[in-house]
Parts: sequence; C-alpha cells; structure tokens
Amino acid sequence: MKLNHSDYKQRNMKIWNEVAPRYHKRWASVSKGPFQSTTKLIELVNINKGNIVLDLACGTGVVTKKIRNKVGNLGYVVGADTSTTAIKIAKKWNGKKSNLDFVNIDAEKFSFLKKFDVVTCQYALFFFPNAQKALKNIRNSLKKSGKIGISVHGSKEKVPFFSSILDSVTQYIPDYVPPGSPNLDRFGTKSALKKEISRAGFSKITVKEFVFHYSPGKFEDYWKNYIKYIATPLKEKLDALEYSEIKGLKQLVKEKTIQYTKKNGEILFPWQVLILTAKY
Repeated sequence: MKLNHSDYKQRNMKIWNEVAPRYHKRWASVSKGPFQSTTKLIELVNINKGNIVLDLACGTGVVTKKIRNKVGNLGYVVGADTSTTAIKIAKKWNGKKSNLDFVNIDAEKFSFLKKFDVVTCQYALFFFPNAQKALKNIRNSLKKSGKIGISVHGSKEKVPFFSSILDSVTQYIPDYVPPGSPNLDRFGTKSALKKEISRAGFSKITVKEFVFHYSPGKFEDYWKNYIKYIATPLKEKLDALEYSEIKGLKQLVKEKTIQYTKKNGEILFPWQVLILTAKY
C-alpha cells in the first residue's frame, strides 16, 4: 500500500520515538562519523553572540547545545522536532536554561511570532515529504538579514554505511522502504541540494562537501548492530524472511563491505556530508 504524506509522517514519528534514545547514545552525542559535521555546520553558518536561532528537526538537541554555547546568555535558541521522545532527551541533554526552549512542531506546518537570525537543520531535510513547504516556512521565519545552515548526507554511493545494507535488503524485501516514502537520497548532490534551496527563494547559496570516516568495527559487529538497532516496523519485515534468505542477505552485505575492510578486519566507511549555507 502506498503511503500518503500524512501516513508517512505518522510512521516516521513512531520510528523516531522508538529509536531516539539509542540514536542519541550511539551517534549524536559522541560526535562520531557523520556527527563530526555538527561543529562544521556551526562554524559555516557563523552564529554570533546574541543571535536568535531556530534549530529545526533538532532531534536529541546535540546541535542545539552547541548553538546555545555560541549565542551566550544574550542570545535565544529554540529547538524544534516532531518526536516527543527526542525532545525529552534534548531537554535533559541541554539542561534548563532561561534562553532555551524546545517545542514539538511539524516542519511543514509551523510559524513563530519571533523572527530568527539563523535557522539550522541537520540531517532532516530529506525526511520532509514536502521540502519546499518546510523551506518556505524557514524563510518566513527569518529576519531579512537571516541565514540558514543545512546538513545532508551525500548520495547513497558516497555513504556505504547505509547503502551496503539498504541496497542488499531491498533485493530481498522490495517494500522495505514503503512506497510513497520520500526519496531520502534526493538532496545527496551539491547541484540537487542547491537547486531545492534556490527554488525556495534563498540567495548566496554555498555548498561545501566533507568526507568523514566511521568504523562500525568488524563485519560481525556491523551486522549485529544492524539487527539490534533496527526499528520495529523494519525488524518485522526482516524476521519474516526464511533462514536461507537471511543467510544470503548477510553474505550480500558482506560482499559490499569488502572494499572498505582493512587487513585487520575492521571496516572503515567513508561518509560524505554536504553542508549548505544561504541568505534570506
């Protein structure tokens, strides 16, 4: 069955409410792999003391915390996300501050009374079914002198941590990613990302490319963690496979990781990240 935008959002929110605690612990809070980009994003968007900043799709508040440190006591920061679980973690991770708020909002349906100097959005634009609607909301929330900073993963061939498994799984489970879901790879090139931001009316657009590295350990670690941390709706599909299919799937994934495997058996994946900055 093909998901409409509303169904997709509900499904995605349910998944994020489930995975947020382990996502925070395993990834976001430790600045490993792609999360080395958090510092780069803050640097490139050039946040100043006293700025009013919106961190959209803030997740567990890792970027928000760095922004709060940048703006100082004279600034003001709002972290916003659809996931109630992520927001709870973000509040705990950031601590109570008089110039920091967290709110639950849909990126495609928000408006604020305040206008922001800066809006940041890390690893979320590709999740929005109607990215243009979200971007126009962002633009409407900015001061005329305002700017945005957006991070996305590169195209799938540049992020083999994901593609090694996803390309393999979809051979065994064609609807692993439900029909109607937005293409999460659609902003994975400089030109595609720039074009989308330009369509929303932004100017002075710059996209920088970074390649970080991440080791999930040896192949068995990589595979076991995939099985361990996968969200319930996907795990149910995986569990429905026959033993022989699981065995074949595992072998297919292993073959894809060979080119990234060092002599000691450790996998070292390259991880492309694109960071865009633009003006109102």
